[in-house]
Amino acid sequence: MRRAAVTEKVSYIGVNDRTTHLFESMWPLPYGVSYNSYLVVGEERAAIIDGVEASNALRQIDHIREVLGEGRQPDYLVINHMEPDHSGAIALLRQAFPDITIVGNAQTLAMVRGFYGVEGNTLAVKDGDTLPLGQTTTLRFHLTPMVHWPETMMTYLEEEKVLFSGDAFGCFGALNGAVIDSDMDTDRFFPEMERYYSNIVGKYGKFVQRALAKLDGVEIGTVCSTHGPVWRKRISEVVSLYDRLSRYEPLDNGVAIIYGSMYGNTARLAETAAGTLAEAGVREIEVFNAAVTDLSYILSAVFRHRGLVIAAPTYSDGLFPPVAAAVEAIARRNVANREVMLMGTHTWAHHATNEMKRVLEPCSFSFAAEPVIAKQAPGAAELEQTRAAALALASRLNS
Repeated sequence: MRRAAVTEKVSYIGVNDRTTHLFESMWPLPYGVSYNSYLVVGEERAAIIDGVEASNALRQIDHIREVLGEGRQPDYLVINHMEPDHSGAIALLRQAFPDITIVGNAQTLAMVRGFYGVEGNTLAVKDGDTLPLGQTTTLRFHLTPMVHWPETMMTYLEEEKVLFSGDAFGCFGALNGAVIDSDMDTDRFFPEMERYYSNIVGKYGKFVQRALAKLDGVEIGTVCSTHGPVWRKRISEVVSLYDRLSRYEPLDNGVAIIYGSMYGNTARLAETAAGTLAEAGVREIEVFNAAVTDLSYILSAVFRHRGLVIAAPTYSDGLFPPVAAAVEAIARRNVANREVMLMGTHTWAHHATNEMKRVLEPCSFSFAAEPVIAKQAPGAAELEQTRAAALALASRLNS
């Protein structure tokens, strides 16, 4: 990635990753991902804001030297988030710039030692502390724990109203030349932002809300996240999206249908529900076979839609494993405020919908109808019950 000017004092020194297939070894990256890093150059001192993944460290170091020129080295490395896709370069940065001071809160500095064995020449900061880089260049630190690790914080460049937000307001997708949102078409990043949030941050909604409340009243002209575009033109949309997602507020009145089917019987119930919902006027319907669809996309749809249909057979006195994984992931993220319909099939003993209800019990879900249960192949009565339940769900969604 080329270096680029974000403001008069801020340069982008991040890199693109178009080769990693799975983020955190779990989440697909069909459009790649960027690891964003920034260099703030004040009148007297310069600070790197966040690092990059270890294999890209030398490229980041080259960018730093290009910006600062011969004979000048960065004075500080500010670490907003210690996840290794941002902190992996720490050891190499310390080798390249031996006098650099590592800046972070107490938990950050403990993790620096734990992950990389790096200590000494560090500066511990607390919530609200400032770090001057010159007479008109001041960094202020806002601790935002559990967004989405316990050490996370944000750094604010007061004079230029730039917020370095860590993983908050980030998204999947590499940058294709331009860095700032006003210089590119950013529509494609918003679905990837929904997927990033639901996959990575989804469990921590209440902490995101606390972070947003802490930033209330802070004038922000530019948001520099660690993944995705630099936001300037569409800041209000990005913040609104994170606000709604962290409130577990659906983005539309559509339906995510998640099913698993070994021999087609449960699939028939799922397709019947989908057809009935469409006939009843529900426009946004996504149907996922959990056995073949990556969980990443299922979770994104669950966060997006107000309606949720789950259908699965009983398997080994429990729930069909691919659907069980989806149900457990939904519950683990504390998803709430959804209208739900459950369906299950079995051959001799029914457990599927009971297991769904057990796992989903902590979620604030409203059930549109009693679960549909079909023994062996669904007959006319079960199909009619499916249609009735889907109509009840549609009525709630359309009201």
